Amino acid sequence: MSDQAPIELHHLGRCAYLPVWESMRALTDSRDAATSDQFWLVEHEPVFTQGQAGKPEHLLMPGDIPVVQTDRGGQVTYHGPGQVVLYPLLDVRRGKIGVRDLVTALENSVIAVLNSYEISARARPDAPGVYVDTPLGEAKIASLGLRIRRGASYHGVALNVDADLSPFGRINPCGYAGMQVTRLADLASIKPDHRVGEQLAQALAAELRRELVVVN
Repeated sequence: MSDQAPIELHHLGRCAYLPVWESMRALTDSRDAATSDQFWLVEHEPVFTQGQAGKPEHLLMPGDIPVVQTDRGGQVTYHGPGQVVLYPLLDVRRGKIGVRDLVTALENSVIAVLNSYEISARARPDAPGVYVDTPLGEAKIASLGLRIRRGASYHGVALNVDADLSPFGRINPCGYAGMQVTRLADLASIKPDHRVGEQLAQALAAELRRELVVVN
């Protein structure tokens, strides 16, 4: 393990998207040498988020679900109950973590969790995220988007556990028309439970060769 201080794990519970995003930015902007590295685990109220380069034509029928123009990379995605979202708020400059390395660590952590449920998964070089094979073909099970500012990371990865997937039909997920989306509950032989989020956090800490301590 690294000789850096442990990463703090914060369970935020179920929260609206906008206040969490604002809190991530505030922490990033106020960071100094003494600020801890943190993982935030959260489950969001239903929301579509558009990345910085997000194109409006990928929002097909948002309807009653709010749309937030955010400052991460990538195109539009959906967050909602039953989806585990992990935000790594890291001083990447201090930790000497490259952006590509962090993306790969996030993807590998999801793959490791899925492997623990005997599900084979993979990343794709052309489309960030994690993908699995289903009877209907390839489907995306986790999406990711990051922002690096002032030498620190925020935003992160979202893994579909037992979420309602129908809102994905109102968008072109991550900018890909017709992309299939799936969830862990439809693939696992054993029912996933509330521990998935912490399993994901532990897997990411292991990828980064860091110790993880649960704060709340």
